[in-house]
Formats: sequence, structure tokens, C-alpha cells
Amino acid sequence: LMLMMTLLATACSQGGTNGPTVEGETTTAVIDNADGGGLATAPAEQPAAYVSPLTGLPLDTESIVRPVAVMINNYGAARPQSGLPQADMVWEVLAEGGITRLVAIFQNGDSTDPVGPIRSIRPYLIDIAESFGSIIVHAGGSQDAYAILQRQEKPYLDEITNAGGYFYRDKSRKAPHNLYASLDKLREAADKKGYAAAADVPVFRFMQTVAPPAGADATAIELRFMLKNYKVSYAYDTATQQYWRSVDGKPHTDRTSGEQLKAANLVVLSATHRVLDDVGRLDVDLQSGGQAMLFQLGKAVDATWERGGDGVIRIMKDGSELPFVPGKTFYHVVPNDTTIDGHVAYQ
Repeated sequence: LMLMMTLLATACSQGGTNGPTVEGETTTAVIDNADGGGLATAPAEQPAAYVSPLTGLPLDTESIVRPVAVMINNYGAARPQSGLPQADMVWEVLAEGGITRLVAIFQNGDSTDPVGPIRSIRPYLIDIAESFGSIIVHAGGSQDAYAILQRQEKPYLDEITNAGGYFYRDKSRKAPHNLYASLDKLREAADKKGYAAAADVPVFRFMQTVAPPAGADATAIELRFMLKNYKVSYAYDTATQQYWRSVDGKPHTDRTSGEQLKAANLVVLSATHRVLDDVGRLDVDLQSGGQAMLFQLGKAVDATWERGGDGVIRIMKDGSELPFVPGKTFYHVVPNDTTIDGHVAYQ
């Protein structure tokens, strides 16, 4: 109890609930009440000295490990991918041709299990990765992306230009859908390059008492980005309080474990997309804010998104940041050429 009181007092002294609690180089997540207001201690029967800043789940030790952001191929031939169940957060964003790319954020752990297939990077994907203070992992990229990475000296690991020995090809799959790495090797590569191993990891708000928010029922969700035959769907399971993910009507699974992907929170962001060239490369505005929807505990909440003072995208309603259910969060960025309802259907 005294430890929790100390942590809460430190949080208040550091400016409230929207930023990391920092003492020296340590970071501690802040847990909120279900209605999003005020701080609360963890239940006495389940004390948690520390929680993950990205998932709100309990940890035995404080986590200041720098996240790793991996660009994951989401083309049909690349599925099922490997490693996504171990990610703390996953972002799904459009790439060229109407398909999407996944940005998987891993903060805790250094597993030897495969992660991939790994693909190329674009400037807006750098933006997502950098907002978490991540080491950026990819294989190739657009000229604009390389200009940002190299001229601004970003911490990146690229299979083509600076870290090829830490990636490998799986001969059982066809290129370019067969490039993999593992978290332990990526952290080894980052250490060799002198990238900082610790970071001030952004802190998100989490419910202390898990209770459904006010909103419409949403236990079956369909999400379209651009292509009508490229649909993502989620089915809410009351027993696990998780949304189970499918793509094109088939369960989206992990290649290594066979586990179906799932998350406690689903976020949909509406943002301006602009085509840059004949190849179809995009510019995605992740600065200006816009419409958003948050799905959790079988409910849909209309919201907005904005960039916080720490550079992290926050989901807001009535001027306050909405708390997440402790667990994984999947983000989906859709074009604002129509209202967000034009991309999402639920019941």
C-alpha cells in the first residue's frame, strides 16, 4: 500500500495522468477509474507494484525497456504472420495498392521466436514508431523514408542497409514474404549500434475497475480500408473480454502458435490520406487529429483523436483521454474521404 501511495504521489507531482511518471530514468504507468476521472490504487487483493505502460498489465519489475517497432507485411501471401500475439500494440495502416501494413510495437521481452515477415517503411510509419520512442525495424523503404532515417539519425535497423546479418529468410515461403528476425537478435543489433536500451515510454490510461463504457452494443465489427474485398472483422467474446480478429472472413492467426489474434481495445482513427506518385505511395496526416471510435467490452464509443504534448496519439471524449481496458490495443487508420461510419459497421 505504501508503495502504491508513493507511486501515485510521484504521478501527481509529474503533471497528472497524460504523461510518463519519471524519476531519473524510470517510467511508471498510471491507472484510472473506469469513468476516466481521478487516480486509484490497485485493488488490495491483487497488488501490482508495476504495470506495463502500454498494456496496463501487471509486471514484477518496472519496465523502462525501449520499444521495438517492426514493419510487418500484411499482404495475403504473408499471412499468417509470426510474433503478433507478443506485441503490446499493433497499428494497421494503408500502404500502396489498398493493402495494409502492420506496425507491431514490442516493449517487454526478448524472445527468440520469429517476428515477420518484415517489409519496407514509409514516413508516416516512422511517425508511428517514433511516437513510442522505438527502435525502428524494416527492410527497405521509400526515398523519403530513408532521408528521414539517415539525415535525422533515427535509431533504425534495416535488413538492406545496416543490419542484414540480424535478419533471415525462411526458405519455406516465397520472397518477399519470407523475411524474419527475432526480438533477441534485434536488441543485440541495437546494442551493437549503440542505440539506447532504455526510454521514457509513453504512458496510457487504463481502467482500474473494468466496466463497459456508455455506448452502443458492438460485439460484431467490420472494418474496410479501401478495397471492398479486403475486410477486417472482429467478434467480441464475453468470457475473455477480447475481440477476436479475422481477415476476409477467416481467423487471423499466428503462424508459430496457431493462436488467433485478439485485443482488449480496438481504435479506429480517421485521417487525411494523400497519394504522392504514380506508384501510389501515400502521405498520411497523423498530426491534425480527427474522428475516432473506441471499441471495448462489447461497446462502441464515438471519440476524437489528437496528438498529445508528448507526441503520442490520444483518444479523447469531452476533453478527457479515454481509458483503455488493460490488455493489447489494435489501432486502425482509415481515410477521411468519408465519415468514419463509412469504414466501420458494427452491431
